[in-house]
Amino acid sequence: MASLQQTMLSLQSKLPPSSFHIGGSLPMRKTALPLRIRGGNAAGARMSATAAGSYAMALADVAKRNDTLELTSADVEKLEKVFSDPQVLNFFANPTVELEKKRLVIDEIVKSSSLQSHTSNFLNILVDANRINIVTDIVKEFEIVYNKITDTQLAEVRSVVKLEPPQLAQIAKQVQKLTGAKNVRVKTVLDPSLVAGFTIRYGDSGSKLIDMSVKKQLEDIAAQLELGEIQLAA
Repeated sequence: MASLQQTMLSLQSKLPPSSFHIGGSLPMRKTALPLRIRGGNAAGARMSATAAGSYAMALADVAKRNDTLELTSADVEKLEKVFSDPQVLNFFANPTVELEKKRLVIDEIVKSSSLQSHTSNFLNILVDANRINIVTDIVKEFEIVYNKITDTQLAEVRSVVKLEPPQLAQIAKQVQKLTGAKNVRVKTVLDPSLVAGFTIRYGDSGSKLIDMSVKKQLEDIAAQLELGEIQLAA
């Protein structure tokens, strides 16, 4: 990321055009991937979500044909980290930044993250279609597509401190037992607000929650005390 940040700082200078090439890994960009969708408010958000899902499916289809689904999933995880930086996301969402400058930064991201060629082509397609601003939504949709293809259950584990691999393996086995999924992917998030312990969220769109945090215990105690006060007052 250090080299990427240096590239971002030097963007105001005049830059030579980057070599932009759509390889054979991806279909023709004007027909194989979704067209730009405009809309405002809730309708615009729904259309953006639909577009993100279509782009995610297109990338997954290419990965399946190339037999690189696992490597592409790893690429997408790298993109999630890169575009979690507001500076990077805002740069690409800025309509006043020249297209060639955006392509140069894409080249830097590809090099610094060691992305596959079809992932690089995909990013350039998003830039060309003015859809790079929904890349974080595409990442989420790709994760859903990947999980369905591979019968994988995603488990998000939040904890105050980093959990050790044996602990995460036990959590994965428990989630597998609860869901019957063939595979379990554990995504870890550090969350100091939990005080201690951990939470596990899994199921469709994270609909199920196992809360083993001290924060939850404190909230339960507070609720019981509040209930006790009401009963005493009556």
